[in-house]
Amino acid sequence: MKITSNTAVTLRMKVTDSQGLVYDDGKKPVSYLHGDYDSLFPKLEAALEGQESGFQTTLELAAEDAFGERDEALVTTMPKSDFPPGVKVGGQLQRTGPDGEPRYYFVTKIKGPTVLLDGNHPLCGKTLRFALKVVDVRAATAEEIAHQHVHGEHGHQH
Repeated sequence: MKITSNTAVTLRMKVTDSQGLVYDDGKKPVSYLHGDYDSLFPKLEAALEGQESGFQTTLELAAEDAFGERDEALVTTMPKSDFPPGVKVGGQLQRTGPDGEPRYYFVTKIKGPTVLLDGNHPLCGKTLRFALKVVDVRAATAEEIAHQHVHGEHGHQH
């Protein structure tokens, strides 16, 4: 079966940066619903369109085509006294962003009475290389299309 809109695609996806640092080894397959569901970066989805199980390719995406450029307006601080208990460096917490919308921030440093937060995705600003291998392609179920994502092999799992 060819990858087209409303197909459930399972692939292995190894992700590295331009220096070869591995962010995902691609050993665990991932599934997504193909066709304008914002499940995959548009350039990756375009490269997979019309392909079949067994197809392999490697694509390099500039930052603007992957996680975007860093936005320094998303780097902020908060008083440690307002910091929720149990969250550590590397953890996340939700706060209102500069646009007034809720956003997740990564805790990057705790320095004295101040907690440093970064609302950028950790891979923002990086050129990334994606080595893709299509493992399976099948027609998506009506429920998957309605929910706009692939369900697990035993049905709805979220």
